[in-house]
Amino acid sequence: MQKAGLLLRPCARTWKSVRMASSAVARRNPLENKVALVTASTDGIGFAIARRLAQDGAHVVVSSRKQKNVDRAVAMLHGEGLSVTGTVCHVGKGEDRERLVATAVNLHGGVDILVSNAAVMPFFGNLMDVTEEVWDKILDINVKATALITKAVVPEMEKRGGGSVVIVASVGAYRPFPLWDDQETLESLKATMQIKRIGKPEDCAGIVSFLCSEDASYITGETVVVAGGMPSRL
Repeated sequence: MQKAGLLLRPCARTWKSVRMASSAVARRNPLENKVALVTASTDGIGFAIARRLAQDGAHVVVSSRKQKNVDRAVAMLHGEGLSVTGTVCHVGKGEDRERLVATAVNLHGGVDILVSNAAVMPFFGNLMDVTEEVWDKILDINVKATALITKAVVPEMEKRGGGSVVIVASVGAYRPFPLWDDQETLESLKATMQIKRIGKPEDCAGIVSFLCSEDASYITGETVVVAGGMPSRL
C-alpha cells in the first residue's frame, strides 16, 4: 500500500499540472495590450490572423497595397468590436515599411508582434520559362522585404523587452505541387492528407496567435507546418 501511495501522489500532481495547463491555454486575451503588425492582412490568411490576434487582445495594424482594402478590413473588424487600425503598405517599398512601423509606434507606443504574410507568386508554369524579372520580384517581396521589415521592427521590440516575429510561407516550400484549378485535382490532393480537407485561413490564425503568446515563449527558430498532415519534407 505504501508503494501504491507513492505512485498516486505523482499522478495527482501530474493531473493538477494538466488542469493548470488547460486553464492557461483557455484563458481570455492572451495577447492583451500587445501591438501587432500584420502585412497583407485585408483578406485570406492575413485577415484571419489579424482578426484572431485582435480577438486575443492585441491592438492590430492591418495593411494592404490598396487603401480601399484597408478601409474595408478595418470597418469589418471594428464592427466586431476589435482594436484595429490600418495603413497602406507595399512591403517592397521602404517608405511604406517605415510608415507601417511608425503607425504602430505613434498609435500604441511600440511593436510587440510582426506577422510577415505578404508574398507574391507572379508565374505558374515551366521553371525554364521564368524570366529574370519574375525572379527579381519573388526575391524582392518574399525574401528581401521580409528581412527588411523585420530589421525595422526589432529595435522597437527591444525597447519593450522583446517580441515575436512569425513569417508565413507556403507548404510548397517543402512539397512543390502544381496550382490546382479543378475539383479532381483538389480531391487527389486531399487524399494525400491525414486530415481529409483543405485548410481554412482560421487554421493558420490559431497557431500564429499561440506562437505570439507567452505560452510559446520558449519556442524560437522553428518551422511549424499547418498542412493537415500533407507530406511536407523535401
